[in-house]
Amino acid sequence: MTTSPAPALSRANARNALIAGFLGWTLDAFDFFVLTFVLAPVAKEFGKSIPAVALTLTASLAMRPLGAVVFGLMADRWGRRLPLMIDVVFYSVVEVLSGFAPTYTVFFVLRLLYGIGMGGEWGVGASLAMESVPARWRGLLSGVLQEGYACGFLLAAVAYGTVFPRFGWRALFFLGGVPALLSLFIRAKVVEPEAWRAMRTDWPSYRRAVVKNGKLFGYLVLLMAMMNFISHGTQDLYPTFLQKQRHYDPRWTAVVTAISMIGAIAGGLLFGHFSDRWGRRRAMVAAIGGAIVLIPLWIAAPAPALVLAGAFGMQFMVQGAWGIIPAHINELSPPALRGFFPGFAYQLGVLCASSIGYVEALLAEHLTYSQSMGLLAGTVLFLGAVVVAVGPEAHGISFS
Repeated sequence: MTTSPAPALSRANARNALIAGFLGWTLDAFDFFVLTFVLAPVAKEFGKSIPAVALTLTASLAMRPLGAVVFGLMADRWGRRLPLMIDVVFYSVVEVLSGFAPTYTVFFVLRLLYGIGMGGEWGVGASLAMESVPARWRGLLSGVLQEGYACGFLLAAVAYGTVFPRFGWRALFFLGGVPALLSLFIRAKVVEPEAWRAMRTDWPSYRRAVVKNGKLFGYLVLLMAMMNFISHGTQDLYPTFLQKQRHYDPRWTAVVTAISMIGAIAGGLLFGHFSDRWGRRRAMVAAIGGAIVLIPLWIAAPAPALVLAGAFGMQFMVQGAWGIIPAHINELSPPALRGFFPGFAYQLGVLCASSIGYVEALLAEHLTYSQSMGLLAGTVLFLGAVVVAVGPEAHGISFS
C-alpha cells in the first residue's frame, strides 16, 4: 500500500508556510531589537539624549499600521506570497541604510520607513501560516510562529555581545540585509493556501465585510494595544535597565537578554499547546497572571542568579500569552479579511502602545529604571488580563 502524495504535499506546504512566517518574523524582530541594545552609543554619536533615540523606536512602532494596511490589502487581493516577499526585501534594505545614516534626522526617517516594513510582515506571515497548518495543531504552531519574535531578540542579543564590541553599532544594522534572502525561499517553496483561494472576494463585498465587522475590529485593536503595552513595556528598555542601573557590560547584558528570550520561546510553545486544550483566553489569562506575580523578581532581584531567573520567568509568561495571539486573532477574523484584519488590528494596537518605551525612559530620569518599568508593567498586565478575559473566542474554528 502506497501513501497518497496529497497528504505529503499538504504537510510540505504547511511546513514551508510556517518556516516562511517564522523566519520573516524572526528577522524582522532582529532588525528592530538591535537598536534597543545600542540606544546609548547611538545617542552619543548623534549628540542626542537616550530618550531622543528611544523616540525612534516609537517612530517605527507608530508606522506599523500603515505597513499593515498596504501589505494586508495586497495579501487579500493578490495572495500571501508576493506581498510577503516585497515586504521582507523592503525592510531589509531600510535596515542596512540605517547603518549608513550620517545624522539623527536621517536615522529617524529611516526608522519611520522601517516601521512600514515591520508592520506589513506579521499580518501577512501569520495569515499564510495559520491558513496552512492543521486546526488541531494551531495553538502550538501559533506559539512556534510568534516566538520567531523572541528568536529575533535572542539573535540581536548574540549579535550585540559579539559584533558590537569589535565593530560598533553600525555593523549591527548591516546584518539586517540578511533577511532579503528569505524572499528566495518564499518564491521557490511556498504555495498559496487554499483558504485564501476559497474566500477571495471582490472589492465591494470586501468593503461591506469591513464595515459589518467594525465592533469586532475595535475589540481586536484594544486587545492588541494591551498586548503590545505588555510586551514592549517589559522588553524594549530592559537592556538599558541592565546597563544603566545594574551596570552590566555588553557581554552580561547580552547573556541576560538571551536567557530571557529562551524563556520567551519556551513559554510561547508551552502556553500555545495549553491553549489547544484549555482555550485561548484561559491560557492567556494564566500566563499574564504569572507575569504579574514575577514583577518583583524581574526588577528587584538582589543577586545575579536571581536576575537571570526573573528575566527568564517574565518573558516565559509574557511571550506565553503572546504565543497564542496568531491563532487567536486569525480565528476571530472574518475569512475574506484575514490578510488585512489581524495585521491591521495588531499594528493599530502597536500604534496605541508605541510610546511605552519613550515614557519608560523619560520616567526613569525622574525615578529609577526599575521603578519606572515595574509601575508601568504592573498596570498594563492587570488591564491586559481583564481585556483578554471579557473578549470573544473562536477556538479551533475551521478556515476552510
